[in-house]
Amino acid sequence: MPVRLKKLIGTFLLVALVIIYALVASIVAVAQLSESGPLVHFLFFLFSGLLWVLPAMGIIKWLILEPRPKG
Repeated sequence: MPVRLKKLIGTFLLVALVIIYALVASIVAVAQLSESGPLVHFLFFLFSGLLWVLPAMGIIKWLILEPRPKG
């Protein structure tokens, strides 16, 4: 796969990941945390704010992989 195409796909994947993750985290927060205390809110947003990094790291690792030499 050409490097430019790979970067384009990776960029779209990262943007889609952030948008979808933010929507899902917001929906879960509204649905589940409406009557929780401030400590539960803090812990939820701390955890969910860091959790998106794991799939983003996978996408970035895929982006920086060197293409296999043809041979």
